[in-house]
Amino acid sequence: MPETLIKVDLTKSAYENDMVHNRWHPDIPIVAWVNPGDDFIIETYDWTGGFIKNNDSADDVRDIDLSIVHFLSGPIGVKGAEPGDLLVVDLLDVGPLKESMWGFNGFFSKQNGGGFLTDHFPLAQKSIWDIKGLYTSSRHIPGVNFAGLIHPGLIGCLPDPKMLDTWNKREAELISTNPTRVPGLANPPFAATAHGGRAKGDVKAKIGAEGARTVPPREHGGNCDIKDLSRGSKIYFPVYVPGAGLSMGDLHFSQGDGEITFCGAIEMAGWLHLKVEVIKDGMAKYGVKNPIFKPSPITPNYKDYLIFEGISVDEQGKQHYLDVTIAYRQACLNAIEYLKKFGYSGAQAYSILGTAPVQGHISGVVDVPNACATLWLPTEIFDFDVMPSAAGPIKHIKGDIQMPISPDK
Repeated sequence: MPETLIKVDLTKSAYENDMVHNRWHPDIPIVAWVNPGDDFIIETYDWTGGFIKNNDSADDVRDIDLSIVHFLSGPIGVKGAEPGDLLVVDLLDVGPLKESMWGFNGFFSKQNGGGFLTDHFPLAQKSIWDIKGLYTSSRHIPGVNFAGLIHPGLIGCLPDPKMLDTWNKREAELISTNPTRVPGLANPPFAATAHGGRAKGDVKAKIGAEGARTVPPREHGGNCDIKDLSRGSKIYFPVYVPGAGLSMGDLHFSQGDGEITFCGAIEMAGWLHLKVEVIKDGMAKYGVKNPIFKPSPITPNYKDYLIFEGISVDEQGKQHYLDVTIAYRQACLNAIEYLKKFGYSGAQAYSILGTAPVQGHISGVVDVPNACATLWLPTEIFDFDVMPSAAGPIKHIKGDIQMPISPDK
């Protein structure tokens, strides 16, 4: 049996676990060392460290201090890995912790983080999903049941000082263009809630002052939220510091492409079984700047989709030039409006798109002025027929079940 290098106790605060951190910084101490060829198990908190509870209130989603996230297990050092190498990570298996067979999805208040469709869903809402083997369903969203594709939303290696400085400078420059925007354009270092793992004294203070927040993906990987990064995947990470410093967390039971709800996917506490190897000088040999990966051979076996299109014209009818973000937002909004015809609330439909194995595609980026993005909704996840017909849609969802919502204070 592989050794469990990092364990988590869900009854205690993640800040009490010195094998966990919530910032990126080269001085975060390595908590365990492995050799190339080793395989091992890592346990993780959910990304909020247990702040979101299995209940019927969205107050926790409304009230969470988002400067605490993400809680990551690690860093793991790999002996012999040096800057310029590629760290090869085989994701052998992944699953939920047996004492926590549930997950959550939610929308943050526009005043506290927001999300992809925050102007349409500006208040905090939440849905709880029960995990039953390969499948999941929610007491807050009737009529859907689907197979999960479990994956780490966040995994990557520590940056070196130069890269950390680059991140902080370029994100500070972006923030300065509109410093009062709500939600903010980016998240700068914030010492008050930083967790530097085993760092002490001046090193701990330095991590707090300089440590990059974990919210965005960057050159090292990080919070990429790639739903196909499941069991059987192989990832090639650029190495920037001696030992690589591999950390991970933010496990998802299932997620739609784009993780559009931001408090996204079906978030859960869990474990990963990993194996590591090193390709010496791999970054130069293969021209790697950002991680590359081979996807899982195991995917939910859905074959029938209803595909929604969106173009680069926003909700006010304004034309934009090849704007893929706006196009994908329109595809999502079109799908939500469609599902509402079957009785779902807008929030329930939005949550389905964030949690179910929907596919997002950039279908065209050359036909000026409109990019075309598509959202592929698997029809087999529903308990009823959602295909268009001459008879018109039937409201199978009666509206007696709703997602918890919490008004802003």
